[in-house]
Amino acid sequence: MQSPISLREPAWLREFKAFIMRGSVVDLAVGLVVGAAFTTIVTSFVEDIINPVIGLAIGGVDFSNIFLVLNGERQASLAATRQGGAAVIAIGSFINTIIKFLIVSFAIFWVVKALSKLRLNELGKAPPVETPTEKLLAEIRDELKAQRAPRQG
Repeated sequence: MQSPISLREPAWLREFKAFIMRGSVVDLAVGLVVGAAFTTIVTSFVEDIINPVIGLAIGGVDFSNIFLVLNGERQASLAATRQGGAAVIAIGSFINTIIKFLIVSFAIFWVVKALSKLRLNELGKAPPVETPTEKLLAEIRDELKAQRAPRQG
């Protein structure tokens, strides 16, 4: 028995499916997931390893709790001060973010550099393909050279 209402897939849905299934979109999605995981690792590295070392080096200061109170009462920690409703400038948090950015940027720099080198190596292995235009230009160049060359006789 056939359904009285025929359901067709809209054209935009087919286009969207084709777009999603392209390799570049899938690669981008994978990159975002890996980037988010990497950022979590960098956050832990900065907050759990680098900041305590820096804090120890500058006299036992809890680096993440360096802040200025603009308006309100200062508490023992940044979180407690913010919970109390005070307006604060979180200098330590800002410096943490800068350190994280530098680490992630440095890592991305090396990944891009490695991928570029890999791409150049792959391009270097394949012989260059001469296009018809390049072939024609080479023939014209060779003909002009032959015309300019001194005639030997």
